[in-house]
Amino acid sequence: MLRPFICLLALFITVCVSAQDTPLPAKDKFHLFLLVGQSNMAGRGVVEAQDSVVNPRVLMLSKDGKWVPAMDPMHFDKPSAGVGLGKTFGKIIAEANPGVTIGLIPCAVGGSPIDTWKPGVFYPATKSHPWDDMVKRVELALPAGTLKGILWHQGESDAQPRLAETYATKLHDLVTRLRDLVKSPNMPFIAGQMGMFEGVPWSPEMVLVDQAHRDLPKQVPHTAFVTAEGLHHKGDKVHFDSAAYRELGKRYAAAYLQMTK
Repeated sequence: MLRPFICLLALFITVCVSAQDTPLPAKDKFHLFLLVGQSNMAGRGVVEAQDSVVNPRVLMLSKDGKWVPAMDPMHFDKPSAGVGLGKTFGKIIAEANPGVTIGLIPCAVGGSPIDTWKPGVFYPATKSHPWDDMVKRVELALPAGTLKGILWHQGESDAQPRLAETYATKLHDLVTRLRDLVKSPNMPFIAGQMGMFEGVPWSPEMVLVDQAHRDLPKQVPHTAFVTAEGLHHKGDKVHFDSAAYRELGKRYAAAYLQMTK
């Protein structure tokens, strides 16, 4: 009975804060981060009380394009959206940069293959255009702040025959196109590892996609790789549990701080 109550309370708080205009800092003090990929970036963890606690220096761009205090679920790609890695990441980056406010731009789409992250491509499963929809949100966000990094977590949908072997090339192309979009050839880009869950063996295609993620920092400047070693799934053998998402947020933050120190 407690979990449904917490979720309803979180929804109520979200509605309340969304209806308000959140004061924004100066553009150079508002550091933005783009969250892209599929469901493990969007987050599918169970929302708990701690996930509804807001930090006044960590904001998110809501579904309707307003800057509101960040809380889970941040994404809105599917009704199953829940706890993700973004809020924890934002909190740590804010703590490391006193006087700066963090703005998170959630754009992940559950189940989306990397080929859907191209201009004009329609993704039937969510009746959306992942790339085009992201572009609209980025264009809406950038006048208010300064983009500082791109977080990517995706790959399960491409761990398939005839797709996995071309994933690395497509990933490199994606990094280039994202950097072109924001007019920053050295924009930090961090890729997270797919779930390495105990008792869940990887197919050869999963190994290929994982290798593309691991090799990215060696092949593309200003990129980083975040491991998912030791983290647990929520019971479906695909998505991380809430604690794992929070840990992933810490690992993404550590990687970002390391590559930008």
